[in-house]
Amino acid sequence: MPKDLLVKVCGMKEQHNIMQLLELPIQYIGHIFYKKSSRYAIDTPNISLPTSIKKTGVFVNSELEEILQKVEDLSLTAIQLHGNEHPELAKILQEKGLEVIKAFGIDEEFDWKQLEPFMESVDYFLFDSKSPAYGGTGQTFNWQKLHDYPYKKPYFLSGGLSLENLEEALRFDDQRLIGLDLNSKFEIEPGIKNIENIKLALKTIRNEQISSK
Repeated sequence: MPKDLLVKVCGMKEQHNIMQLLELPIQYIGHIFYKKSSRYAIDTPNISLPTSIKKTGVFVNSELEEILQKVEDLSLTAIQLHGNEHPELAKILQEKGLEVIKAFGIDEEFDWKQLEPFMESVDYFLFDSKSPAYGGTGQTFNWQKLHDYPYKKPYFLSGGLSLENLEEALRFDDQRLIGLDLNSKFEIEPGIKNIENIKLALKTIRNEQISSK
């Protein structure tokens, strides 16, 4: 397990909740710009973040112009592509100085070769549970499937992470696993995080890393 595991908290949309989250030692805060999501950040304020936290926009099959407008309006520094985007879109975003994360929904039949066209145009992959809703299901996938992952590109683990299974995720032995994506299992309601549970999760993650050094 990497000693500096990244933590991304996704699905944020309410100002007070965001301000509470910014007091915690996380590395990414995610806003979802997918209109069909219950966490759609329609009125997300442009809050200044400490340089240690990357403001991430999550998009599903959006046009380049829409993404760039959100980058400008909200000072996004990272983009998560969670749909069926073309590698060229990712490359353009990367060339504009944005960090790019490409998400894939994983099931037992997942073909890892789908990732090959993105190798040179994204910084990280994110592996989530496969769903027609493009994430946010609160369901885990079979993490053992990740042992078949054949590439060196680092990835985030997403999909149903909770206080109940976090220690299991931390024990997953793969140096390419560089971050955890916390979302629906840490919510009071869609888009509103339970800050105390996030604190407990961070304590578990940090203690695990310290003890494993």
